Amino acid sequence: MAVIHRDRVAWESARVFVAAATDNAYWWLGETLGRHLGQTYERDLARTRTRLLRDEARPVRGVREDPLSAEVGAWRARIEDVLTERPELAAVLWQVIEETGRRLGR
Repeated sequence: MAVIHRDRVAWESARVFVAAATDNAYWWLGETLGRHLGQTYERDLARTRTRLLRDEARPVRGVREDPLSAEVGAWRARIEDVLTERPELAAVLWQVIEETGRRLGR
């Protein structure tokens, strides 16, 4: 059995989930997060999508924080928190990461 590292799961989740937020994979991922982690995570993904799409449409004026980096950081923290409370979800999250990655860009 392979060892799954919590920090790696958190970073990979964050990276893939934020990429999926503005992709067609969003719809599948939102439902999947709701099923496995709860409605709060599905709602958080919807908020991420809204922020990223809003920032994409807004003209850039002056210096501002990179919205993608901010969202990745927030998701990393969320996933670390859930894995601290429920470490058994690491394997499930890894499967979600892999499936989401396959769905990106379809």
